[in-house]
Amino acid sequence: MTQLNFINKPFFEHGAITQISETLRSLNINKPLICTDQGIVELGMLDELRNLISNDITINIFDKTPSNPTEKAVMEALEIYKKKGCDGIIGFGGGSSIDLGKAVAIMASHKGNLINYSFNEGGIDKIGETSKLIAIPTTSGTGSEVSSGSVIIMDDGRKLILVSPYLVPKAAICDPNLTLGLPTSLTAGAGMDALTHCIEAILSPIIDPPAEAVGLDGIERIFKNKNLLIAIKDGSNKEARWNMMMAATEGAMAFTKGLGAVHSMSHACGARQNLRLHHGTLNGVILPTILRFNQGYVEDKYDRIKLAMGLSDSSELAEAIEILNSEIGLPKNLNAMGITEKMIPELSQHSLEDLCTFTNPRAPTLEDYEELFKEAIGK
Repeated sequence: MTQLNFINKPFFEHGAITQISETLRSLNINKPLICTDQGIVELGMLDELRNLISNDITINIFDKTPSNPTEKAVMEALEIYKKKGCDGIIGFGGGSSIDLGKAVAIMASHKGNLINYSFNEGGIDKIGETSKLIAIPTTSGTGSEVSSGSVIIMDDGRKLILVSPYLVPKAAICDPNLTLGLPTSLTAGAGMDALTHCIEAILSPIIDPPAEAVGLDGIERIFKNKNLLIAIKDGSNKEARWNMMMAATEGAMAFTKGLGAVHSMSHACGARQNLRLHHGTLNGVILPTILRFNQGYVEDKYDRIKLAMGLSDSSELAEAIEILNSEIGLPKNLNAMGITEKMIPELSQHSLEDLCTFTNPRAPTLEDYEELFKEAIGK
C-alpha cells in the first residue's frame, strides 16, 4: 500500500480505505466518533466505511456536518464524543467534515470556548496536543487531510481559522475511489479549490521554494494535464480522479506558506450561512479578480504558473481561469451566487481581518476589498 512521505504518512491509493481498521489500531483508537454529513449517508458511503471497521471497535456517529461547519455543530458533535466516551475521531467526507473533526479534537482536549482558539484570538499559541484524528477525504479540494488548519463559522457569525501544527491529522487515508461518484458541480468546485490553493500558495511572499514546487506540480496535474476537465466529463476515470486527489493534497502541502485575498473574500462570503455557498466554487469565481489585483506584485511567479499550466507567455492568467470556470460550469460572478453590493461593507471588513490577507502579495486595504467585491459581484 502506497504511503506518502509526509508528516502523517497518508495512505494514497485506489482502495486505501481498507486500511481503516489497521490505522485505528495503530493509533490505539477503540471508540471513534465519525464526523460526516448527510450526503455521505445518503450515498451509502458511511455504511461502506462501517462495514470495513473491525467488530471489536465501537463506532459512534455525528452525521450533521453543515456545508460550512459551525461552532454549534462542533459542540453537538463534542457532546456525543464525551457522552459515549470516545477516544478518537474520523473525519469522513469533504473538507467540512474533516475541519469539523479538527475542531472537535481541540475541544475534546482543551477548556473554554472554541473562538478562543482561532487565529484572531491568538489561538495558535493556545492549542496543544489534541484528540487523535484520522482524515478520510471523499472530495479532491481542500487537502484538509494534510493541513494544519480548520475553518469554522463561530456563533458570532464570523468564519475564522484555527491553525496549529497539532491540527495535522494523526493519519490520513486518501482513496480516489471515494470520489468516483461525485456530482459534476462538486467535482468542479472542489477542483477549483485545489487549483486556488496551489496558485495562492505560490504567490504568497513567504520564502519556501519546496512548497512552491509542490504547488506547481499540482497546477500541472489540474490544468495542463486537463485532469479536472477529464474528471468532470467522465467521473469514473480513475487516473483523473487519482491525479485530482493528489493535486488537492499537494495544494494543502503548498499552502503551509500561506494563502491570499481569494480565501479572505471566500471566507467572508461563506460566513453567509443562509446562502449555503460552496467554498471551492467561491474561490474559483473570485480568483480572476485577485489575479488582476496582484499583477505586478509577484515578480516572475505568473510566468512560472503559466508554464505549469501550459500557457503561452502572452496569455492572461485571469482570462485563462475565467475560460476554465466557464468550461466547468461555475457561476459567472458572485452576483449569480447571491452576493449583492449591499453586503460589501460587512464582507470587506471580514476579509480585511482574515488570516489569509496577511500573506497576499499585495496588501489590500479596506477600500481595496470594497472595489474587489464590486468587480467580483459583476453585473
